[in-house]
Amino acid sequence: MSHSTPDRDSGPQIISEDLISLDTDLGASKEDVISALSRRLADAGRATEADALRDAALARESQSATGLPGGIAIPHCRSEAVVAASLGFARLAPKVDFGAPDGPADLVFLIAAPEGAGAEHMKLLSSLARALVRPAFVGSLRDAKTPAEIVTLVNDVLAPAPAATPAAAAPAAAPAAAAAAAAPTPTPEPVAPEKEPEPEEGPKHIVAVTACPTGIAHTYMAADSLVAAGERAGVVVHVETQGSSGSTPLAPGVIAGASAVIFATDVGVKGKERFAGKPVVASGVKRAINEPDTMITEALRAGMNPSAATVDAGSAGSAADEPAGSIGWGTHLRQVLLTGVSYMIPFVAAGGLLIALGFLLGGYEISGPAEDIVLSNSLGQLPEGGLATYLGAVLFQLGSLAFSFLVPALAGYIAFAIADRPGLAPGFTAGAVAVFVGAGFIGGLVGGLIAGVVALWISRIPVPQWLRGLMPVVIIPLFATLIVGALMFLVLGRPLAEITSGLTNWLNGLSGSSVIVLGIILGLMMCFDLGGPVNKAAYAFAVAGLNVNDPASLRIMAAVMAAGMVPPLAMALAATVLRPSLFSEAERENGKAAWLLGSAFISEGAIPFAAADPLRVIPSMMAGGAVTGALIMAFNVTLSAPHGGIFVFFAIGNLLWFLVALAAGVVVAALCVVGAKEFIKPGASDAELDPDVATVAA
Repeated sequence: MSHSTPDRDSGPQIISEDLISLDTDLGASKEDVISALSRRLADAGRATEADALRDAALARESQSATGLPGGIAIPHCRSEAVVAASLGFARLAPKVDFGAPDGPADLVFLIAAPEGAGAEHMKLLSSLARALVRPAFVGSLRDAKTPAEIVTLVNDVLAPAPAATPAAAAPAAAPAAAAAAAAPTPTPEPVAPEKEPEPEEGPKHIVAVTACPTGIAHTYMAADSLVAAGERAGVVVHVETQGSSGSTPLAPGVIAGASAVIFATDVGVKGKERFAGKPVVASGVKRAINEPDTMITEALRAGMNPSAATVDAGSAGSAADEPAGSIGWGTHLRQVLLTGVSYMIPFVAAGGLLIALGFLLGGYEISGPAEDIVLSNSLGQLPEGGLATYLGAVLFQLGSLAFSFLVPALAGYIAFAIADRPGLAPGFTAGAVAVFVGAGFIGGLVGGLIAGVVALWISRIPVPQWLRGLMPVVIIPLFATLIVGALMFLVLGRPLAEITSGLTNWLNGLSGSSVIVLGIILGLMMCFDLGGPVNKAAYAFAVAGLNVNDPASLRIMAAVMAAGMVPPLAMALAATVLRPSLFSEAERENGKAAWLLGSAFISEGAIPFAAADPLRVIPSMMAGGAVTGALIMAFNVTLSAPHGGIFVFFAIGNLLWFLVALAAGVVVAALCVVGAKEFIKPGASDAELDPDVATVAA
């Protein structure tokens, strides 16, 4: 029998025989396999450029490996290079490692979707992904003898044949197709009937949400794995798939009657407040594919445990609704600290730039009398120096007030990341105490962590129903603030202040080779993960100590900003000037934009390059960053503004040497990346990089 995909009339079939390789050697690494399949799709006219398709698939691969249990891999992407939604298939001999927990894969589908793919295409691709969790379908793929049989099998999944069909298919394909068709084909949309039985009248059930970054494959495979695991455990599982083919929200009655909720997501859950109060089990989407039975068991236990973690009303992904063990403590701590730093940066950028503008108008000497000038004068009664002095003082004072929130905001949002809104008041208070006792940035980190943990602990104390309404607005903030304030004042404040003072004195005492080494370290950190946790740690260290009366802090700020400008500028130089032929069309376009991003101190402008080729790009950027950091320190360059790049030139001391140091690092990094791409072939899998580097690609 002859099948065609449902998009037959609107474009080419999603899969055809020329997109299939059986029992073939496509290379020893997943990069080789993805490259070969990308070329096959491009040669068939399914993509405009094989390299662009390959880069998009590898960028998705770097976010999380696409290998699945059972010898399957589903690299996938959406790309402007894709002309029509397509599937490339390879049955490999030998197998290739795609990062699955049980070993290498022999069945590989490259799922390629256009950037603006419609819902129907997304549904077809998700149908294939869901079929891959069915042993019968996977077995049929391994038994198929010809590409025509593979096409028939896939089409039977994408467009199931009617119950009675003429036997016109190739004889060899019939048994395989029958085996695949024997298994029920789930619909790509989640199971969410408009009207459900009242929860009290039916059996207990579990609800789940699945979502992955691209929303093509893992979202739907995780959903079907959880449903199947629920059937094995004798419990009904209703899943809301928040993927690219659209999402049908779970009915409120279904959510209300659920005994627990599972969040298997790599991105934020849409409408999370609907699940408020439900016992929750949370993980990445791949765990639901690899360990669905374990997650169902954990959800059933959480539903029977009065002390289980629950989804907090109004939660935006805080740690309060993530059960222990769902992620590692190291990852969890990193997420918490990065939340604090991320919310702190707007205060830093706004306050620091206003201070710099104040210096531009009123001169550096404005920092002393600024408060008196603002309070004692007005537009109708200008101070000595006239309007420029008055406006300079106003801008400086405004920036100083914004900048004063740096440590309280850091501590407050660290606590928020742990305990959600009840942690804000104790967190901000802990940060304010840290400033008051002189504990500074370090005190804010410690105080925020303590405030969050204490607030979370208090929130989990069982209380009567009539008292629950007062917990988040009165009880938790009151007692958490009291506890963390007492600890900071009576126990931790003075030791933390001494540590901060000692660190400041040590930095001020650096000279000669020591200060150059510090510049190298800061440069390496700024270029290691391009906006990730290591980069942000170096940046937070610099801005927390920024003081216009402290030359050492101004040199550190200059080294951090200059080194952070190196990666995007270096990639722009390499991709648009030195050797454009070594880069894809998409990378060359990114290179044009990176000129402006780098000039404005936006390190993330280099992320597309690092995501596609981290092993050669990241070390090259670090080399350039180290050179710039060392030269900034050696030339005694200073910077009194924490952001802005070359656009805050007026706040840079020794501007000429700043430009020399920046240019030197950019040239070194660009030459290194060109040389690496020219002479070093990619070897190790991108997925084997440090987890922080994987953060770059996300």
